[in-house]
Amino acid sequence: MNQKCLFLDRDGVINIDYGYVHKIKDFHFIEGIFDIANKAIGQGYIIIVITNQSGIGRGLFSAEQFKTITEWMVEQFRKQDILITDVYYSPFHPTHGVGKYKKVDNTRKPSPGMIIKAAKDFNIDLKKSIFVGDKLSDMEAGFSAGVRTNILFDSKRESSQNNYYQISTLNQIELYL
Repeated sequence: MNQKCLFLDRDGVINIDYGYVHKIKDFHFIEGIFDIANKAIGQGYIIIVITNQSGIGRGLFSAEQFKTITEWMVEQFRKQDILITDVYYSPFHPTHGVGKYKKVDNTRKPSPGMIIKAAKDFNIDLKKSIFVGDKLSDMEAGFSAGVRTNILFDSKRESSQNNYYQISTLNQIELYL
């Protein structure tokens, strides 16, 4: 494994999390996301999105709606000359999922399944990689997967914990690249 990766959670890191964002009109990029993604690519990182999407499992929107908004999001990055290598998502929820989506699944964060699969698929060295999320479950997933640097993005406060760093603006990610 030799590639390094900047793993990004979607809602709350790439876009403002209004809750179950699945329509383009409701998708608003967080200030600084394009700048930091561009800097990461300049430092030799690939970019992969790792996102829980229980809204699919809850029946709030369809996998097709998620695919449509994801293609649009990736295109917005492409327009900024930024390649999103891939997007991994988990539609499951252990208690609120409907039908086949109501289950415990190792792809749903805080489990590390999506990160581990991405590492295998793209020959990623997790010890050289960074995971940015906005929830403690993101930090747990990154830590469990063996990601070297886990960063909690919380615009309200900044601190550092034992197994992750906390930032208040996305541009602070540059300190860890």
